[in-house]
Order: sequence, then C-alpha cells, then structure tokens
Amino acid sequence: MSKRFKNWRPPEIEHGKLTKWNWMVQYPEGLKLGKFTDIGAFTYINAKCGVVIEDYVQIGSHSSIYSESTIDGKRGLVTIKRNARIGSHSVIMPGTTIGENSIVGAFSFVNKDIPDNTIAFGIPVRIVRKLTKEEIKKLLEEIEG
Repeated sequence: MSKRFKNWRPPEIEHGKLTKWNWMVQYPEGLKLGKFTDIGAFTYINAKCGVVIEDYVQIGSHSSIYSESTIDGKRGLVTIKRNARIGSHSVIMPGTTIGENSIVGAFSFVNKDIPDNTIAFGIPVRIVRKLTKEEIKKLLEEIEG
C-alpha cells in the first residue's frame, strides 16, 4: 500500500453534516464507500438512489454526485470504480458509471458512462482517449506501493 494511505480511516458520515474533511452526504445509508478513498472539501454526495465509490477513488474538491435529480426527475445508481479519479468542480449525474482507473478532468459534466482506463472531460463529458499500458501501470503503482 502506498504511504499516502498508510493512516487512512473511514470517515464518520451523518446525513447532511460535513465530515471532518468538509464534504457532505445526504442519505448516507445509500452510500457504499470503499477503502482508501480521498474526497475533496466541499464535495456533495446525494446517495438517495445509491452511490458506490470503490477503493482508491479520488474526487476533487467542490464536486457533486447526484443519484437523483429533482430538475429532470432522473434517478439511478452512480458507480465510481476502483482507482478512478474525478477532477475538482465536476458534476456526476444519476445512473452513470465511471470505469476503473479512469480520469475525469476538472469541471466536467458526467451524464454518460465512462469506460475503464480512459481519460474524459468536458461539458458534457466526452471520452478523449484510452490510457496507455504505461499510464495504467503508473496509476496502479501509485496505489500498490
């Protein structure tokens, strides 16, 4: 395991209250949070319809994850797979999956699935390219030590 996560502890999460690291979850009973996650300050997670954040996921500050949208009525499980990285100020909409090792650029609007091992960004998000074998290896080395 990398030094970065050596002292990692699961956060204490209460409905509608900031965690020790200043991010918030509504409906925490709908959140499945993996180990060794890193969620930036002022991130909002609405887990009413389910949010799964797998191990080693990084989410930049000021991001929003919605399993339900009251504007258009969309609802659905949001899944962020192992070792995915979400840039700050991004918005993840209901029913989307972000693939393993994938990187979502800052300020992106994710309204569709992002496959494993890809780089995606934009408003709306678009897949830019697949990661190279070398890039994937480096990402895995970062978490495996």
